[in-house]
Amino acid sequence: MSSPGSSTVRGSLPPEDVLRLRVKAEIRKRLRGLRKTTPASACAERSARIVLHVSELEPVRLARSVALFWPIEDKHEVDLRPLDASLRARGARVAYPTVLESGEMIFRFVVDPDAMEEHPLGFRAPSGESPQADALDAIIVPAIALDPTGQRIGYGAGYYDRALAAHPHAATVGVAYDFQLIPEVAATSRDVPVQWVVTDRRVLRASPDAALSSATS
Repeated sequence: MSSPGSSTVRGSLPPEDVLRLRVKAEIRKRLRGLRKTTPASACAERSARIVLHVSELEPVRLARSVALFWPIEDKHEVDLRPLDASLRARGARVAYPTVLESGEMIFRFVVDPDAMEEHPLGFRAPSGESPQADALDAIIVPAIALDPTGQRIGYGAGYYDRALAAHPHAATVGVAYDFQLIPEVAATSRDVPVQWVVTDRRVLRASPDAALSSATS
């Protein structure tokens, strides 16, 4: 997703944050390219492992309302659609994000995910008639890069950072393929870290002291 006001926002950041944004842009470009060239079959296998790990995570396992995201398939994003089905099967409500004309990203509960519509920003989103999810137990967050402290790199518009700040009581889980887990993300003062990091090879409880080590599975 891109943000029409991103240059204005950047101009209001302190100089050290501007430098961090440049570093993040380079990492974003490199890892987007690597993810794009990963075979779709490999992405599907990795996604299946991520779904298994997320579904076993206690904050998600106990959640009655969960926000997911629909994969942009040509960008080889993590595919959480099987998780949608398992959540509904046990009676949980499932929400998806949309971006309003104001630039605010909100979540709406969706009864039938196949009825979602193409959003102008290039992803599938709930219709305006779907009820807004004002409270959520867990939010699953996409990432182009993650680090063990929960800092992440997205597409650069800051939608999720602002949305997560609006849901302070939700458990937050960042998901990515294991090759997208890096030692450190150059976080800015406006970034909001996730509480859990899940890849196809590991599950990490994010903390300021966390360090990247070899996967255990």
